Amino acid sequence: MTADASHGEAPPEFVQLLTPEGERVQHPDYDIDLTPEEIRGLYRDLVLVRRVDLEAVALQRQGELGIWASLLGQEAAQIGSGRALTEADMAFPTYREHGVAWCRGVDPVNLLGLFRGVNHGGWDPAEHNFHLYTIVIGSQTLHAVGYAMGIQRDGADAATIVYFGDGATSQGDVNESFIWASVFNAPVVFFCQNNQWAISEPLEKQSRIPLYRRASGFGFPGVRVDGNDVFACLAVTRKALADARSGQGPMLIEAFTYRMGAHTTSDDPTRYRVAAELEAWKLKDPIERVRSYMFKNQIADQEFFDAIDAEADDLGRDVRKRCLALPDPEPLAIFDHVYAEPHRLMDEERAQFGAYLEGFEG
Repeated sequence: MTADASHGEAPPEFVQLLTPEGERVQHPDYDIDLTPEEIRGLYRDLVLVRRVDLEAVALQRQGELGIWASLLGQEAAQIGSGRALTEADMAFPTYREHGVAWCRGVDPVNLLGLFRGVNHGGWDPAEHNFHLYTIVIGSQTLHAVGYAMGIQRDGADAATIVYFGDGATSQGDVNESFIWASVFNAPVVFFCQNNQWAISEPLEKQSRIPLYRRASGFGFPGVRVDGNDVFACLAVTRKALADARSGQGPMLIEAFTYRMGAHTTSDDPTRYRVAAELEAWKLKDPIERVRSYMFKNQIADQEFFDAIDAEADDLGRDVRKRCLALPDPEPLAIFDHVYAEPHRLMDEERAQFGAYLEGFEG
């Protein structure tokens, strides 16, 4: 299937299983058979994740978070790919994968704690098989490939998935990770959320060709999927991960989507993109197409949708309450966990900072 692109480009070819109007379509290489219960579950994920995101934006605007990177518009890419993971698979996020974190069972308040400045993430990556957020653009791709090579050597039935944006494809780390993954046939899926804007730089400033086609230059396959279609994202990612686990090596998935909000809450997108572009993408909303499909096929009634909306409101209130109750860390805790073993220089710095703090007492 095809769909309109932004910035006046030709329509891109991509995998699509659910149109913006909520019509189910087939694809010769990718398809998926979902039960009504599974579809209702995906819809619930999409709605609840968006509610957490909107609450976080509100908290930041009220001075309760230092910054927030919104996922608005990218819910289908994250929920679809996140639900494709098995328990054994490992995910490496950027700083925007709140939907994938939800799929991996990470408490949303732990995400807020990071942006509130009271913890360094607050979750155990090994417990959730979901790495801590990576702020440095693109470096997590190297971590994911290294982890995948470890899986390969252990003979484990698992794979890794690593998330990054269209802007990150210009980073050296990402291209180096492509080389290593290809040469060693590592079981890793590169999941690029192409939301059309690298902060204020449009896609055409990043590449002269569709991003998924870059994979062929490194010797592995790539595919473009409708990033606003949760069914397609689930189907494509599920197959890519299965192929990786079976020894077929890496794959690049380009999820063609759109960042509906600002890059972060410190950004003003009205300075570099036009309102008409935003309005065009609103018609491709990832939640509304699933809702329309469910209505048309009598998979859910108004009572179901009302219950999900009520659950979302309860979740928003709970997240806000627990975020505001997060305790501030002790100042000296900044030295904890920097090194696994005692470190002389660190001990000296801790003592110096402690003496400085004592000067404010009494």
